Amino acid sequence: MNVLRLCATPLAALALAFSASAFAHDPSEKVTVLQDQMLKNVPGKKALMIEVDYKPGQSSIAHRHDGTAMAYVLSGSITSQVKGEKAVTYKAGEYWYEAAGSEHLVSKNASATEPAKLLVFMVLSPDEEVLVPLKN
Repeated sequence: MNVLRLCATPLAALALAFSASAFAHDPSEKVTVLQDQMLKNVPGKKALMIEVDYKPGQSSIAHRHDGTAMAYVLSGSITSQVKGEKAVTYKAGEYWYEAAGSEHLVSKNASATEPAKLLVFMVLSPDEEVLVPLKN
C-alpha cells in the first residue's frame, strides 16, 4: 500500500491520493484538503486542515500520523481509539488530540444510519507522512 507524503503535492492530487490509496477499502470516503500552509512562526513545519466525510457505518483503516493531530466533529458522531486508550464516541461539537506517532486503531462513524463529518488539523514537517496504514 502506498504511503502518503505531502512534499510538493498539489491539493487536488492530495485529496485524490487520500481517497484512492489511504482509504482503498472504500474509495467513496470523501476527504477534502481545506488548507495546506507552511507556518512562518514555526520554521520547517506546516499546518494541514482536512475534512473527512463518513457515510453511515463507514470507518477508516487503522493508521498513524507522523504529525500532531487535533480532530473536531462537525456533524454526527465519531468513535475514535488511539492505542493504549479506550474507544470514545464524540458527538458534534466535541474534539480530541492525538500526539504525533499515535496509532489510531479506530476511526469510524458511530451511526449505521446517519453520515458524520470530521475536521482534522495537523502540524507536521513537509516531508513527514500524513497517514501511514498500520500492518496487521
